[in-house]
Amino acid sequence: MTFTVGFVTGATPDKWARIWRERSRERLELVPVTEEDQERLLRDGEVDMCLVRLPVDRDQLHCIPLYEEQPVVVMGHEHLLSLLDEVSFEDLAEEQLVLPERGGWTPAVEQMAWPPISEKDAIETVAAGTGVVVVPMSIARLHHRKDVVFRPLTDAEPTEVGLAWLLDKEDERVQTFIGIVRGRSRNSSRG
Repeated sequence: MTFTVGFVTGATPDKWARIWRERSRERLELVPVTEEDQERLLRDGEVDMCLVRLPVDRDQLHCIPLYEEQPVVVMGHEHLLSLLDEVSFEDLAEEQLVLPERGGWTPAVEQMAWPPISEKDAIETVAAGTGVVVVPMSIARLHHRKDVVFRPLTDAEPTEVGLAWLLDKEDERVQTFIGIVRGRSRNSSRG
């Protein structure tokens, strides 16, 4: 039976998958998921575990926070803000923000934004010279183009990526994957 691990856009499970394959003969399938679908796929049992972008509803879920991501502002490479080393919300006061279909940004960003579109489409839109978009740095790197640049957004809270699974998921493979993510060696115990 295949063990499935979902991963939200921008998360990179490759290192953990490689270690899994070195240690286990069981098949591991990595399933890309959108932030919008991450909880549903986990709760519906379509994935056994999922690298999620927090926050998530922790009712009936275990979740281990793993790392934080720096929010960045993506803009066309000739945009005036590209002259700055970092950007603040004050710098964005007069900007048209393009909002990707994802949660987690502060109300200040959402109040200035267009209706939601995909992260990739949002970056294509700003590449065309229309507005700017705020995304986690991993998303900016994933959808990087020659005609855009990104700068850290200094006064925004970082986003966080975690590993989530259902509370009632009694499967030794879950514990094995948790051990891999936490950096345990093949012979270490959980205790």
